[in-house]
Amino acid sequence: MREKLGSRLGFILLSAGCAIGIGNVWKFPYMVGQYGGGIFVLFYIFFLIVMGVPVLTMEFSLGRASQKSPVKMYQELEPEKSKWHIHGFFAMAGNYILMMFYTCVAGWMLTYFVSTLTGKLSGLDSVGVENFFNEQVLLNTPSMIIFTFITIIIGFIVCSFSLQKGLERITKVMMLALLGIMIVLAINSIFLPGGIDGLKFYLLPNVESIRQVGNGNLIRGFLDVIVGAMNQAFFTLSLGMGSMAIFGSYLNKDRSLMGEAVSVSVLDTFVAITSGLIIFPACFSYGVEANSGPPLIFITLPNIFNNLPLGTLWGSLFFIFMSFAALSTVFAVFENIIACSTDLFKISRKKACLINCGLMLVLCLPCVLGFNLLSGITPFGEGSSILDLEDFLVSNIILPLGSLIFVLFCTCRYGWGFEKFKEETNEGKGLKVKNWMRPYMTYVLPVLIFIIFAVGIYNFFK
Repeated sequence: MREKLGSRLGFILLSAGCAIGIGNVWKFPYMVGQYGGGIFVLFYIFFLIVMGVPVLTMEFSLGRASQKSPVKMYQELEPEKSKWHIHGFFAMAGNYILMMFYTCVAGWMLTYFVSTLTGKLSGLDSVGVENFFNEQVLLNTPSMIIFTFITIIIGFIVCSFSLQKGLERITKVMMLALLGIMIVLAINSIFLPGGIDGLKFYLLPNVESIRQVGNGNLIRGFLDVIVGAMNQAFFTLSLGMGSMAIFGSYLNKDRSLMGEAVSVSVLDTFVAITSGLIIFPACFSYGVEANSGPPLIFITLPNIFNNLPLGTLWGSLFFIFMSFAALSTVFAVFENIIACSTDLFKISRKKACLINCGLMLVLCLPCVLGFNLLSGITPFGEGSSILDLEDFLVSNIILPLGSLIFVLFCTCRYGWGFEKFKEETNEGKGLKVKNWMRPYMTYVLPVLIFIIFAVGIYNFFK
């Protein structure tokens, strides 16, 4: 008999925990900084509604209707002699590839939390913090291995217990703690001297900022902002490899799935926006560039914490919050890997955890060593790493093309079909999929997803 989640809150927090990760609390703020502030946030919310929610609804419906993991769900729903189920194996592979580098980045967060708590970052200037990241994180092979292995082992230990007593219980506590810490950090940042200027930059649309994005050309700036917001809104929910479908398979049928997709998206967006409330007031308060890009978390913010009263406390809280955000995704994706393994090989949860833990400890090593012992491997030329290759495969190939397959399967008559999708999705109380949405989901949504795929490939190699 298939396990079920104990509560609706558990489902929402688990699903949101899968979506809420480094993409929210790291990538979203620096993209807002690079793409002109408040206007980016508006476009992001718009595309989250018109793209993220429909695809998330489809993933949930495929899981709930099949009561299987992604590697087996197509067999329950596809027409006879069709080949849709091949995508299930790519989805399973995508989860492994994601964890090959994501556990490494989660290890960075744990490293920073421990280092901040023990005072290793205290008193360092900007050059000192940058050297710490390069020498004590990326180039420190034993430390990288230890913290990545800790992340993996913790993840599989949590998942080895039953669904309700392990994953659901721990995720509830961790996610509620994460939300509480975020609110405390945001309030502290907002009331810093000069913090209001950061809020204005973050939340108020500014046409001049758009012009700067387009190098003086307003139209080009708007197009760049729209494409950036569309990409971030699409990728923030981790759609396309079945990591959300698995939680749909643990659901009963008392709630409609579009309503649940909206709830998860709202919580995901709350975390993304609140992370900006933490970062931008602090940046403006200390005269730090808000558009410094990826180094914002690992180099810029530790400098700010070093200058704050009680900086060790605020820095420790920030990086434990970052660690919780990373671990929530690790737990959720590990659950997907475990479910695929139990469905495919008919083994117990504990045995699946043990086997996959050993496998993941090996699979993470190319990324972990890619910044030190294997730094000579540069898949995309000088300056690239093994992490870049793994991230490219997931972000630019598996997620967009997987989402496209989910949409086509749910809407075309050669797949599951729109009527069956709508019937499953609308069962229970809450928001419903309407007939007027069918042309959009069938014809427009696939085109938008393909555009994201094509633009992503073009921009990456450009």
